[in-house]
This record gives sequence, structure tokens and C-alpha cells, in this order.
Amino acid sequence: MNDESELREETGESEESGAEEQSPGQDFSELVKELEQVRQHVLYAQAETQNVRRRLEQEKQTAATYAATGFARDMLSVKDNLDRALAAIPDELRQDERMKALVAGIEATGRELDTVFQRNGVTRVEALGQPLDPHRHQAMVEIPSDEAEPGTIVQEMQAGYMIKDRLLRPALVGVAKKG
Repeated sequence: MNDESELREETGESEESGAEEQSPGQDFSELVKELEQVRQHVLYAQAETQNVRRRLEQEKQTAATYAATGFARDMLSVKDNLDRALAAIPDELRQDERMKALVAGIEATGRELDTVFQRNGVTRVEALGQPLDPHRHQAMVEIPSDEAEPGTIVQEMQAGYMIKDRLLRPALVGVAKKG
């Protein structure tokens, strides 16, 4: 045996462990490489966190903007019934002194409901005289007409409403066709 192998045996090192030894330069370059990988992972994690934060902020803003959608949709039936009640009052009852206060109260309630809708971004969809827009109107019938262009709305059966830029309920309409 040579002196080097005898020395290894005495210190408990084998020839294999000597082959595994790396130079300090190799260790440093591996550490730099590993550090760069960790740095990339941190950058990706930070970018992902920022994206999640941005998405949550947008969702929060959207939720706040359209939070009243369900309530507004429910209130539309109240508005419809109030409008039907006003339309059903005959002219002779409107002129009756005993009924004038009741009619005025119902009309004031309708105006207040319109004001509350407007304050919350709920607006009525324009229908009569407009061309049919499938994003805002739902055609229920075709009505023969010589006066209106085909595809023009000539009758509104139920008003449609928007909340901000979203459709709350389409207008139910009758559309002109060639007569």
C-alpha cells in the first residue's frame, strides 16, 4: 500500500470519498445556481400574490357595484304592480274628490320608487320605436304593420331594466313585421 491509502485508512476515509470531494469553486457555482433558482421562485410567488390581490380587488369592486341586483330584480315586480294599479284607475275615479288623495299617494310612491332605482343605477330599457336588440329585448309576438319598419318594436308588454351596464330584466316586446 502506498502512503496516501494508508493515511486514508487511518483517518477513516476511503478512496471513494476522495473522488467525491469538490473544489471550493464548484461548491460556490452550485450555490449561485441554487440561489438563482430560489430567487426566480420568489419572484414568481410575488407576481402570483400580486395577481391574486388584483383579482380579489376587482371581484370586490364588482360585488359592491352589483350587490343590489337580487333586491332590484325583486323590486321590479313591485314596480310592475304599482304601474298596473295606476293604469287601472279610471278617469272618473281620478276626478272624484274622495279618490284624488289616494291616486296622488300611489303616484308619489311610483315616483319615489323610480328615484330610488335611479339612485342605485337601475334604469328602464328603451323599447318602443327602437330596433329589436336581443341583448335588451325579448320578442314575444310579431305584429303586422305597414307603418313601422320590420324588426322595430311597436308594443311593450313588460318594461325591461338595466343595473349599471348589466341587463336586469329584458323588455318583453311585440315586433313589427310586414303587414
